[in-house]
Amino acid sequence: MNKDLTLVILAAGMGSRFGGLKQIEPMGPNGEFIIDYSIYDAIKAGFNKVVFLIKEENYNIFKETIGSRVEKHIKVEYCFQNNENVPIFYEELKERKKPLGTAHAILCCKDKVNEPFMIINADDFYGRDAFIQGANYLKEIRTDDFPHQYGMVGYLVKNTITENGAVKRGVCEIENNLLTNIVESNVGRIDDGTIEAVPLNEALPKFKVNEDDTVSMNMLLFDPSIMEYIESNFKEFLEESKDNLEKCEYLIPDVLFKSIEEKKSICKVIPTTATWYGVTYKEDAPSVKESIKKLVDNKEYPLHLWKK
Repeated sequence: MNKDLTLVILAAGMGSRFGGLKQIEPMGPNGEFIIDYSIYDAIKAGFNKVVFLIKEENYNIFKETIGSRVEKHIKVEYCFQNNENVPIFYEELKERKKPLGTAHAILCCKDKVNEPFMIINADDFYGRDAFIQGANYLKEIRTDDFPHQYGMVGYLVKNTITENGAVKRGVCEIENNLLTNIVESNVGRIDDGTIEAVPLNEALPKFKVNEDDTVSMNMLLFDPSIMEYIESNFKEFLEESKDNLEKCEYLIPDVLFKSIEEKKSICKVIPTTATWYGVTYKEDAPSVKESIKKLVDNKEYPLHLWKK
């Protein structure tokens, strides 16, 4: 059964790094960015629309580069992350420059997303299997289910770490294939070769992580019902953050877990064998380029990604 699926790419945080594209280092053999490979994989997996969530000031340069490359292959929409949708009681937020967080970013896409969707970060290489597994799950989602059935693509921790230092990962707790908790941590190999997680919450102790344990890369799967939930909780979030309006962030993992705790949703963990690549440290760039080159050499991607 064919079903419309949308890929929402969170790219508003690229900000100054995006600046004319000069500061984004091409990773593919013909100047492709990581975002190109994500869209290519999404199309292969069955997605038929991509929504770019960007800063409005980056619209022209984004459309002229990435947008113009992919719009011949998939329907493209653009949304802007701005603070025009904040409740009237928080007018001062309209002057805030820093984005309000990933849940707010998704809310900014509300008018353009009316079908099951996946969210990803713009500058992470997720691997095709992750898109295939995510798409297969989205095709089965029923929007009239209650509690709502959402999903998260879960990676093996060994497939997401870098040799160049600890990386921020959400270490997952899972029960009966359902997500029950995420411990946001700095995760990396230590001197004895094992993997250690140091929670960002300093009240929690550090702990060992097995190579095949599951981590979240914020590759999340929703139906449009999440929009209403994000919107209905936005005012409450701002009220709780009223003493920190300049720095607070309305984050989608927090919203998801609130929904789970209120028994309004469940979140199935969808395992993938894919390897994640990204440039957490500048030293990561050469190995990411080499990894993509190997994928091209192995014919998993064409040499000229968008050439018909």
